[in-house]
Amino acid sequence: MLIALSHIQRLYRSDEVETTALLDIELGIEAGEFVAIMGPSGCGKSTLLNILGTIDRPTSGSYSFGGQELTELGEAALAAFRRENLGYVFQSFNLIDELTIEENIELALIYRRMPKAERRRRVAHAMDHVGIAHRARHYPSQLSGGQQQRAAIARAIVGEPRLILADEPTGNLDTENGAQVMDILQRLNDEGATIVMVTHSPSHADLAKRRVDMLDGQVVISVRNAI
Repeated sequence: MLIALSHIQRLYRSDEVETTALLDIELGIEAGEFVAIMGPSGCGKSTLLNILGTIDRPTSGSYSFGGQELTELGEAALAAFRRENLGYVFQSFNLIDELTIEENIELALIYRRMPKAERRRRVAHAMDHVGIAHRARHYPSQLSGGQQQRAAIARAIVGEPRLILADEPTGNLDTENGAQVMDILQRLNDEGATIVMVTHSPSHADLAKRRVDMLDGQVVISVRNAI
């Protein structure tokens, strides 16, 4: 088991109100799975993804990754964990406008003390893998939305992460570009990548190996898709 969540709760408190975002989440994810998380707005999907990505911490419960308990780690250790193990794909691409596509992708490796030649090799491989090598010297504003998302996927995989987290990766794309992004994610999964994706699209969720439905901060169903 790569990921094991046990009794995960996430509460948000203010002076007057306590809101439960996640309630007693139990979820296991095997290495090599492609899991789609669905549910209505406000059901806790993004909160769950943020906890998986260690961007947010649970109020209580256990999060084990590869046998390591992450809830016990400090911020510096969590930052190191993210660099070595996680890749992120966001709905809004989150590319830096002032950097070329090549530089945006390489940025994910800068803090890993990797020799420049190895960084360049990995960046070239990642760009070729998603079909944007010909756009290496262009800036994000010179690319279509679909090309920007492919660049974002290249940035996510350039560090060879153990887990890719995708938050509505097709949400800002038209049907054709959304299908291309899903093709890339499926191909990465076929090559062994573990992927957890939040989506509002039932058709895209059906392309994952497993679908997890959430409601009111809880997992209500987890089913394997017939692919």
